[in-house]
Amino acid sequence: MSNTYDVIIIGSGPGGYIAAIRAAQLGLKTAVVEREHLAGICSNWGCIPTKALLRSAEVLHLAEHAKAYGLALEGKVTPDIAAIVKRSRGIAERMNGGVGFLMKKNKVDIIWGEAKLTKPGEIVVKKTTKKIVEPQGPIPKNTLGEGTYTAKHIIVATGARPRALPGIEPDGKLIWTYFEAMKPEKLPKSLLVMGSGAIGIEFASFYRTLGVEVTVVEVMKTVMPVEDAEISAFAKKQFDKQGMKILLEAKVTKVEKAADSITAHVEMKDGKVEKITADRMISAVGVQGNIENLGLEELGVKTDRGCIVIDGYGKTNVAGLYAIGDVAGPPMLAHKAEHEAVICVEKIAGLKNVHPMDKLKIPGCTYCNPQVASVGLTEAKAKELGRDIRVGRFPFAGNGKAIALGEDQGLVKTIFDKKTGELLGAHMVGAEVTELIQGFVVAMNLETTEEDLMHTIFPHPTISETLKESVLDAYGRVLNA
Repeated sequence: MSNTYDVIIIGSGPGGYIAAIRAAQLGLKTAVVEREHLAGICSNWGCIPTKALLRSAEVLHLAEHAKAYGLALEGKVTPDIAAIVKRSRGIAERMNGGVGFLMKKNKVDIIWGEAKLTKPGEIVVKKTTKKIVEPQGPIPKNTLGEGTYTAKHIIVATGARPRALPGIEPDGKLIWTYFEAMKPEKLPKSLLVMGSGAIGIEFASFYRTLGVEVTVVEVMKTVMPVEDAEISAFAKKQFDKQGMKILLEAKVTKVEKAADSITAHVEMKDGKVEKITADRMISAVGVQGNIENLGLEELGVKTDRGCIVIDGYGKTNVAGLYAIGDVAGPPMLAHKAEHEAVICVEKIAGLKNVHPMDKLKIPGCTYCNPQVASVGLTEAKAKELGRDIRVGRFPFAGNGKAIALGEDQGLVKTIFDKKTGELLGAHMVGAEVTELIQGFVVAMNLETTEEDLMHTIFPHPTISETLKESVLDAYGRVLNA
């Protein structure tokens, strides 16, 4: 078997495996180098298995409130953390096998091992230091491994890993990353979460729903600081009602470890230090690109703040070398990586009408309870850019479907350019908003104006009607509030 390819992708996460599939579809001889497991962090330890955990928490929440729906359950419903974790890990294995099937279907070679760039167009693959998790099921094991491989085009898609703060490094026992938080041997009675981004607040929501005492420490002024301030404030009120303790403008400066607990020194806005003891702590202060040991420095590849610098098509400053996904910088989202992969490969293949990604049109979703989703500019950012805007709001409390579901705590907010009617941003909090946000994403990509949205017929009764009502509100025409 020849070791020469048209395209070699280092890493098989959302960006890597999608790049491989699209390259194969375009007739390019393609291989993927993977050091551990197909499908990357997203399917094995991130996006998918965390949603399985959160689904279990959601079902528990509904069971605990069955009486509100006219149902009587005998006995107390209690979480079985071992069974919850087992279900989540089973789903991760299924996703892993699914990507293996797709590699086989598209005739993409899998090279097991760790790759290093030796010169433009060449990599050397050595035995991995990780434990390889090969796909389960009737998928032939690929025998490709150590050796030298060449390709005209090499795409780096090595993803990212949890960032650690000096002196507060995760140890896998008392201080967790999302890896340990996803598979606890037992439920802690108390938990401190450092950081309220998507990862931190999702785990805070999961553990709080399971009855754990949760404290969140956030250095910024708002919870989920990348979100619109009004949406963040709404979400925080719901978290507060759930019994979650959130400390804003605060930071963990020191952690003392005991045999089975930690005590965090938390510095408040006024400079005072509060000591908080908890069974476990989750460090969720962001992620950093996996750029080490790839040979980037030797080739002179330009990097910035731990990520590879690329143009709008994934090209680096070295000919024939590309980067996509988390390793290529924020926003570090699976769907961004997938779209970036397609753009990169189609540009390599010489397709016409390939356009760089507009990062303002990438939606962000947080699957806490209540869910949060957004796309485009926040109100504050739009004003900062000098845009003259109209802002519309509509509460779930005015939506019949949300009320019928018992999910009337939510808000949809839309931001328009006052002069042109351009949709600049949309921000949502409430039940299933992670599914609803795509309506506004499509609208923005089609350059839809407020008039187009007003003339669109939304089905009744659905929560999606809140989208239209928010648009109507921005123009003084709201009907149900």
